[in-house]
Amino acid sequence: MSSEELPAERREITVRRAPKYVPFLILGALVGVGAAAVAAFSVPANPSFDAGAVFGFFTVAFAAAGAILGAVVALVLDRRSIKRQERAVVESVPDSEPDTDSQP
Repeated sequence: MSSEELPAERREITVRRAPKYVPFLILGALVGVGAAAVAAFSVPANPSFDAGAVFGFFTVAFAAAGAILGAVVALVLDRRSIKRQERAVVESVPDSEPDTDSQP
């Protein structure tokens, strides 16, 4: 039986656009670092703390908070994509040429 004689397989699938979480986490952390720079260098300096130390402390706190907020935004967008999912019917297409590589 050749590949032209095989019936095409049809399946129904769900299609949706889901966000990737890592870019949202990275962007949130970078926004947090920017907010830490603004918070550390825009206020008058305290003589008992170095500005670099204050920036380092704020960077850790604000980057973590920004990453969490980025994850929350990604989760909200993921939930919205579930509501907007669509159904589609796909059909398999056989290869035009059979594989000639022998598998051990």
